[in-house]
Amino acid sequence: MSGKAGNALQLFAAALREDRKDLTERWMRAVFLDTELDDADRLTYEQLSDHIPNLLDEICTALEEQDLDPVEPAIERNARQHGKLRWRQGYRIDELVRELDLFRQVLFGAVVRFADQYRSFTRRHEEIVRHFVDEAVSFVTLTSIREVMTERDRKIDEYTGRLERANHELALKQKLVGDLYESRMQLTRSVVHDLRNFLNVFSMALQLAARAPAKLDTALNLAGRQVADMKVLVDELVEYSVLVGDSAPVALESFDLRGLFDELVTACRPMIEAKGLRLVSRFDDTLGTIDSNRLKLKQVALNLLTNAAKYTKAGEVEFAMTVHDDARWLLRVVDTGVGIGDDDRERVFREFERATEEDVPGAGLGLAIVEELCRVLGGELHFTSRVGRGTTFEILFPRQLPRV
Repeated sequence: MSGKAGNALQLFAAALREDRKDLTERWMRAVFLDTELDDADRLTYEQLSDHIPNLLDEICTALEEQDLDPVEPAIERNARQHGKLRWRQGYRIDELVRELDLFRQVLFGAVVRFADQYRSFTRRHEEIVRHFVDEAVSFVTLTSIREVMTERDRKIDEYTGRLERANHELALKQKLVGDLYESRMQLTRSVVHDLRNFLNVFSMALQLAARAPAKLDTALNLAGRQVADMKVLVDELVEYSVLVGDSAPVALESFDLRGLFDELVTACRPMIEAKGLRLVSRFDDTLGTIDSNRLKLKQVALNLLTNAAKYTKAGEVEFAMTVHDDARWLLRVVDTGVGIGDDDRERVFREFERATEEDVPGAGLGLAIVEELCRVLGGELHFTSRVGRGTTFEILFPRQLPRV
């Protein structure tokens, strides 16, 4: 470009800088009066003008340097900010394009007025200036649109992510509701089954007592066994309802495991030996005081020992508490009972499921209670089993349960 043309561009750039405020206001009036720009009416002066004065400065610099490349990064930065701001202000893309086209028209009008005032500003100069202005505004428009699209896509991704998470949570809640419904149905079936058996046998005992008074003792013994079985069922249901309904932090206490062990052996020996089984108990004397919840540990052991006795017809039940390492101790219950098949390994921990189809007292909640208590007490539950040979349950508990 010749030096004469360069001087003409510099003179025009200086005129633009001097009239920057007037040009900005011309553009804002054009925007406010444009019927296609509905969202502009909601903006304040500062919100509407935002980056337009800066863009004017950068266009002036390009004219002075006779090159758009040096100011392109600054133009891009302001154009992106302009696009992001207009997106947040609720502009549509057509409105964004329209207001920037009005900016172009205001600058073209400034070119015409400058040419009328300065005869040395030839048509060739006017064409060069128009080219710079057109390139700059087109670049601003394209960059602003890209920013709007980026913001829109980001928002869509955000909403999509929220929707996916909401759908996932809904699916989980639907599954939870379904599982809860199924568990309640299982509870109903289980309780109805046991109640029906109880009532049938109880009715038989009453009929026996009525028809054969001499067999009153037999009838009473039969009825007594049924009442005892129903007590087991009710106690199990109450224990589980209290457990799942308790959201309070675990109450910790320091206590001697030996005392708990001896108490459990004393409580369970009559039940186990009444079935003709042998109770083998073993306690590691190196175990001492632990920090945990004594009652919940007792519940775990009682449920495992009761289950072992229920499903063992002959042989023995082993109950042991031993040291595992410096931080953990092991609770172990072994029986020589019916065992658990591979297909039932997960099923037996579900609510109201039984290890076998045998008719034994209870609601099938024993192992569900054990699993939940292990979670609460920081226990790691493992078991091995062979059908017809028996089952071994082992739980690793921390010696010191962390306080919440």
